[in-house]
Amino acid sequence: MTGTRSTTRILELPPPWMREHMHEVLTVYGLAMGYDSGIVAGRYGYAIQHTERPGFRAVGAFAQTGVGGGETAERLVGFGYGYLVAPGQWWHDQVRAALDRRTAKKWLPGAFEVCELHVHPDAQSQGLGRQLLHALVEGLPHPVALLSTPDADTKAFRLYRADGFVDLARGYHFPGDSRPFAILGAQLPLHPPAASPTNSRA
Repeated sequence: MTGTRSTTRILELPPPWMREHMHEVLTVYGLAMGYDSGIVAGRYGYAIQHTERPGFRAVGAFAQTGVGGGETAERLVGFGYGYLVAPGQWWHDQVRAALDRRTAKKWLPGAFEVCELHVHPDAQSQGLGRQLLHALVEGLPHPVALLSTPDADTKAFRLYRADGFVDLARGYHFPGDSRPFAILGAQLPLHPPAASPTNSRA
């Protein structure tokens, strides 16, 4: 467990917890991404399947909230999850097609995909994105972490850059999405940046 402030904590989330609370998790996803309810609902089945993949790992950020009478409760304000990439997975095969042969051979075998990393809009700009990312990959037995993110100057992109992620491909278009994406990779373990933390909207 890693504290971000006295009222927020980050915990590892077992697969059964993720499956039981997936609607809550995807609510954060939808708000962070600005997606409507239809898009969010369409992610439910895929996200449940992800929890069953080899190497699945998830973390969540929980903030304390008052419920009256001096009592407090916790609500999920951010999460991240990923798993071991493997041939036959949609993302793996898309990325394999985007990379040249040498880059794919170096980065794909045994890699951990940071599949989702999101912070509720009310909790952004507090450093939670970085803390979730580091908690997610801490101690993993994998050589590298991979992810894709919109290819634009966003807080999330700057976060990944500051934490050691490098370009593997830029301007890639995944099927069904008109936005260009950057495919990034980093050697594990990640090392905290030497400079002061950059706020994340991831």
